[in-house]
Amino acid sequence: MNPTTRALSLQGQAGQIEALMDEPAEGPVQGTAVIAHPHPLFGGTMQNKVVQTLARAFVQSGWRAVRFNFRGVGASEGTYDEGQGEAADMCKVIAQVAPVGPLALAGFSFGAFVTSHVVQALGDQRPPQQLVLVGTAASRFEVAPVAPDLHERCLVLHGEQDDTVPLASVMDWARPQSLPITVIPGCEHFFHGQLPLLKSLVVRHLRS
Repeated sequence: MNPTTRALSLQGQAGQIEALMDEPAEGPVQGTAVIAHPHPLFGGTMQNKVVQTLARAFVQSGWRAVRFNFRGVGASEGTYDEGQGEAADMCKVIAQVAPVGPLALAGFSFGAFVTSHVVQALGDQRPPQQLVLVGTAASRFEVAPVAPDLHERCLVLHGEQDDTVPLASVMDWARPQSLPITVIPGCEHFFHGQLPLLKSLVVRHLRS
């Protein structure tokens, strides 16, 4: 991704976890962002273009960005666990790459679902300073609600014409929480042709 990308081998609940870390080129580091990828059984990996775009947005905004492969993907050991084991692994990644200091969390599609439960698991002990959920898979999984005190730090992005996760399902999830959703007109699930816009929206949120 850039000259400062480092490969990491971390320990998860089911064995080794493959990860990549990117550092900002200059200036003080704001903290560490951990980013979760789409569904492992449908080609989701840490190399997904939306995941890479999120990493670039965090790095551009002064954050260290860590992407990792869920269990059973790439060199990560273990097998798919319907989100429960994946959330446990994400907590293990956070404990190793960001044991202290400011934390940001982000996820795309299945990764947004997993991230929502990781935020819930961390609770008041380690609330993220920033939270970015993209293409949140609310039609396919039970996404955890976002605590009210995190709403100002949370960016939820969704494509108007998402044919994988209908916008209506995300609105149904967000409505009881009064959680705002940023909708990108004419955009589908994988943000084809809209990745620069996705990045700019995330950077604007992180710098606001």
